Amino acid sequence: MLFNSYQYLLFFPLVVMLYYALPYRWRWGLLLAASYYFYMCWKVEYIFLIIASTLVDYYAGIMMGKTTNKSKRKKYLIFSIIVNLGILFSFKYLNFVSSSVNEVFNYFNIFQDIPIFNVLLPVGISFYTFQTLSYTIDVYRGRTKTEYHLGKFALYVSFFPQLVAGPIERSYRLLPQFNERKYLDYNRVASGLKLMLWGFIKKIVIADRLGIYAGNVFSNPAAYEGIQIHIASAFLLIQIYADFSGYTDIARGSARIMGYSLMENFNRPFIAKSISEFWSRWHISMTTWFRDYLFYSFPFKKDRKVIRWKWYFYLIITFVLIGLWHGAAWTFFIFGLIQGIIITFGQITKKYRSQFHHFTGLTKSPWLLNNSAIVITFVINCFSAIFFGARSFGDVSLMLQNSWKLEHTGKTFLLLIKNHNVVFGIILIIFLFIIEYLHAKYNLLNMLNKQNIIFRWAVYLIAVMMVLILGVYTQEAFIYFQF
Repeated sequence: MLFNSYQYLLFFPLVVMLYYALPYRWRWGLLLAASYYFYMCWKVEYIFLIIASTLVDYYAGIMMGKTTNKSKRKKYLIFSIIVNLGILFSFKYLNFVSSSVNEVFNYFNIFQDIPIFNVLLPVGISFYTFQTLSYTIDVYRGRTKTEYHLGKFALYVSFFPQLVAGPIERSYRLLPQFNERKYLDYNRVASGLKLMLWGFIKKIVIADRLGIYAGNVFSNPAAYEGIQIHIASAFLLIQIYADFSGYTDIARGSARIMGYSLMENFNRPFIAKSISEFWSRWHISMTTWFRDYLFYSFPFKKDRKVIRWKWYFYLIITFVLIGLWHGAAWTFFIFGLIQGIIITFGQITKKYRSQFHHFTGLTKSPWLLNNSAIVITFVINCFSAIFFGARSFGDVSLMLQNSWKLEHTGKTFLLLIKNHNVVFGIILIIFLFIIEYLHAKYNLLNMLNKQNIIFRWAVYLIAVMMVLILGVYTQEAFIYFQF
């Protein structure tokens, strides 16, 4: 069931009405049943994967809660990690590894094919696997208490607003909320609805519109060159942002209506002045997960020189795994590797760049320096988007080669300004950035709430009309559902 579907527009209000109609002690059961139904709308069989993961981590948490012996606790933590990552590997990465090994064998004329299994990737498996893993790791570390209520723990793993594409919540944030008594609150419901509406605008109006041109180019890269590829990569990057942050807004708004708070997942990533800052603003729940549960777990020594070079190495490894988290393909491997190398290079050269800026006098022009850094960061991410969106290395190579063909730029530009998807897409990007800038500077929701009722409802109706008139109604799945 997609958020941008008529089914969800029927499902969600029904769940909310039943939720507030039921006594407090039964609400967790309703939400759990609704969450399982929500997930089974994709493929019924895969609900058993969530149940298996839930039972494994519930058991591991219970057993760790019964002892203070660190070695015994670690045994159950390892059990949880092996089972969860084993399930994730089997469904998401097994075929990738098998096909890669087959390619190596064929290259050396070793004709021993490893079988490939045609298994459909379960929706959201990377998200709920990481969420339930964070619980067992936090229990082991003593950061969160063992949850003894199986039903509420199952709800933590499968809570439908954020089940299939996050945010990847932490147990110490979300689990306690299921033990709180929630009351119907007009202001909270209104706030949730506004957030959902903005999410629908970002997804249906902006992301899906940008996806028309970007999808055409990335699906047939041989037919495009020069500025067409540059625009398509920029469109794809912003499409992914509008799509995923739009999903997050709908998820957070849905949860807020029922009284639950989900973490913010994006913080204006396109104002980042470096790739490192970009990742601190993009998919925050995922990047902080890798930081807290992977990067900080690497064995750093006390010698500062060793720490520095190991820190760079582990940083690159972390970003390679972030790339592979997004998809089981070598293009995602390279995507993560590029990001990790650029961040490492930025860290190594930080001191020298600062000296250069001071020497050239750029420090006296902070506006120029900051905006130049923002543009450079955006261009680097547009380049990386080619690896993110291309279907194969062949397509990547073709797009990179064609991107340098600028001899027909004038003719191509005339074609682009006649393409309403391109022109309208640029207008929507400008609209998105202006709204985000104004909201960050003035808090548009607070300003709107202070206006009279006629003005407020005029704004709401305009927003709804944008969705109805300008939206793309092909019910495109959210991009991150495939991860």
